[in-house]
Amino acid sequence: MGDGAEPAEGPARSRTSSELALRILSGIVLAAAVLGATFWGGLPFALIWAVAAGGVAYEWQSLTDQQEVIRQRARAVALLVAAAALALHLAGALVGGLLIAAAALLAGIGRNGSRAKRAARIAGVLYAAVIAIVPVAARQGEWGLLLVLWIFAVVWTTDVLAYACGRLIGGPKLWPRVSPKKTWSGFLGGVATGAFAGWLVAGTSLVGGPAPFATWIILVASAVAAIASQAGDLAESALKRRVGVKDTGSIIPGHGGLMDRLDSFWAVSLLVGLGLLIQLA
Repeated sequence: MGDGAEPAEGPARSRTSSELALRILSGIVLAAAVLGATFWGGLPFALIWAVAAGGVAYEWQSLTDQQEVIRQRARAVALLVAAAALALHLAGALVGGLLIAAAALLAGIGRNGSRAKRAARIAGVLYAAVIAIVPVAARQGEWGLLLVLWIFAVVWTTDVLAYACGRLIGGPKLWPRVSPKKTWSGFLGGVATGAFAGWLVAGTSLVGGPAPFATWIILVASAVAAIASQAGDLAESALKRRVGVKDTGSIIPGHGGLMDRLDSFWAVSLLVGLGLLIQLA
């Protein structure tokens, strides 16, 4: 008490507890809204991903170029991407594709910034397009509800258990230059538990399954998705380090921006989107 350390720690602990409570509460509210829209399907589900895709597009544009004129253009790009997500549901792939192409063109035009920065802005539209297209397309198939719930199960379980295993077990760091806190124990724990969660959803009758695939296929696909989930998280960490920011935004209390929450989901969605394209070919 005499050195003043104890009183200083009290407010710090209180702030940490308050931030954790806010993070948990906002996470529960967000998960409930997304799951509700997922089970409902249709326009509410498309609307959720329209908002998410537009927000991701805006955050990316703002991250890659801080100039005010680019931020103003970023709002228009975000609206086009959001409109594309709704058009995919209401008007079909042609209109949605045209809107995404228009968003990419708008992001890349002008003489502001280098060619590399313009390319980065276009890449952001393509990044957001995955969020706009894949969840809605996946939900519309015969096994659509099960597929989307499988994505959520793998991503959420991998995220939570990778963190828990890393904290409890510790050990060698996974990629300290990019993400100093991530460990190999967390990575492997996330893959194992993500694979199990994927099988639990898609390979059993828990939420409408089982899917018409052998157990080993579901487990392998879930493990690959769990690896992709963590790769997406690491890739966004690398991007944030490159541009010198802690969070991509502050729209979600206690969590940061939409990109902060959707980086892992984006990576798994990309895999699912490739699978849907192969199925159509």
